[in-house]
Amino acid sequence: MGRAPVTLTSGPISPETRPGDERGERVGNCTNRIIGVSIAVPEPYGSLIQQRRAGFGDPLAHSIATHVTLLPPTEVDEAVLPAFREHLELVAAAGCSFRMRLDGTATFRPLSPVVYVELREGAASCADLQERVRSGPVQRELQFPYHPHVTIAHCIAEEAMDLAQRELADFTASWTANGFSLYEQGPDGVWRKLYDYLFALGLAPVVPHQHSAGEGGSKGAGKSAAKGKGKGKGRTATSSTR
Repeated sequence: MGRAPVTLTSGPISPETRPGDERGERVGNCTNRIIGVSIAVPEPYGSLIQQRRAGFGDPLAHSIATHVTLLPPTEVDEAVLPAFREHLELVAAAGCSFRMRLDGTATFRPLSPVVYVELREGAASCADLQERVRSGPVQRELQFPYHPHVTIAHCIAEEAMDLAQRELADFTASWTANGFSLYEQGPDGVWRKLYDYLFALGLAPVVPHQHSAGEGGSKGAGKSAAKGKGKGKGRTATSSTR
C-alpha cells in the first residue's frame, strides 16, 4: 500500500508484443527484472510437451516450463516486487481450484508465429484469474484479447510449425489447477520459478515442478521437483493434484 501501481502498456506490434510471445518485453525505464505469472502443466505432461516442442526445433523449448500464461513476460523495477508478491498472495487467497483440459491444436498465424494446444476447459477461470493478477501493482495492459493456451512451437520454420500442429492435434490432458506461480527470466534467457501461490479453497500440493534448462534447483516456495516422463506423439492424459 502507498505505492502507485506501475501501469505497463505495449506499443506498436513487434516481435515482443505478439500474442503467445514468451520473450521478455522491455517497457519504459524499468531495467531490473523480467517476470511472468503462469499455471504449470503437471508432470508427466509438461515434460512430454516440452520434449515434443524441442523435437520440432524450437530453441525456447528448454528455457521455459510448459505453462498457461496469466501475466506475460514483463520487465518491472525490483522495488515493485514485494508489493506484487503480496498482491499475488491476496489473489490466491480469494481463488479456488478448477479443472483444466487441453485438447487439440491451433495457431495464431499469420498474426503471430505460434502453434499451441487449445485449453478447452478452465479458460474462463484463467481469464478471470489473469485479470486479478494484472489489477495490482503491475497493471499490464494487453494489446490483444487474452487467449489461454499452451505453446508447442514458437517462431520456427513454417514447415516445423505445420508439423507441430498436425502431430499434436490429438493430444489431450486434464488436471486440477490448485494455484499458480511467479517466474523470473534470467540473463541467460531461462525462466525460473520464484514462488508458488496456492488457492485458499481446495488446497493441495502445487503440481510437480518442471525444471527449465540450467535450473539445477530452485529456492523458497518453488522448490518441488518431478521426474515423470511421457512418450509418444499425442496421448490422453488425466491428472489431479488433489
